[in-house]
Amino acid sequence: MSLPLAALIVVVVVALAIAAMLFVRRGAPEGSYFADGDRASGVFGVLATTFAILAGFVVFLAFESYDTSRTGAEAEARVIAQQFEIVQFLPAPAAKALTGELGCYARNVVHQEWPRMEAGTQGADINPWGVALFDTLEQVDPTTAPEQADGMPKVGWQVHGGS
Repeated sequence: MSLPLAALIVVVVVALAIAAMLFVRRGAPEGSYFADGDRASGVFGVLATTFAILAGFVVFLAFESYDTSRTGAEAEARVIAQQFEIVQFLPAPAAKALTGELGCYARNVVHQEWPRMEAGTQGADINPWGVALFDTLEQVDPTTAPEQADGMPKVGWQVHGGS
C-alpha cells in the first residue's frame, strides 16, 4: 500500500467519524442523555489504554520486522564482500571468473530475489550464480601439501579447465 493511499484512508475515516458524531449530537437533548459523565469517562479511559497498548505492539513489531530484514541484508552483503576479497588470492583465471560471478550473484539477489520476496512469490528457486560459483570453485585444486592442509586460497593453486 502506498503512503498517499494510506493517508487518504485515514483522513476519510476521521472525517466520517466526525460527521457521525456531529449527526448524533444534533439529535441529543439540551442537557444530554447522561447526567453523570464519570461512568463514561472510566470506560473511555480503559478503551484508550487498550488502544495505546495495541498501537505500541504494532509499532514494535513493525520495527522488529524491519530490523530483522536489514540485519539479514547486511549479513549477506558482508559475506559477499568477504568472498570477493578471498577469491583475489586465487590464480588470475579463477579470481577473474569468481569476481564476476560474485557480482552477478549479488545483482541477482537485489534485482530478482528481493522483488519476488516483496511480492510474496518467493519459491524454492536457486540463484543460478550460486551454481556457477560452485562449478568455477570446484575447478581450483591446491597443488602443494601446505595449501591442501591450510584450507586458505593461495597464489600457487592451479585452475583445471578453463573459465
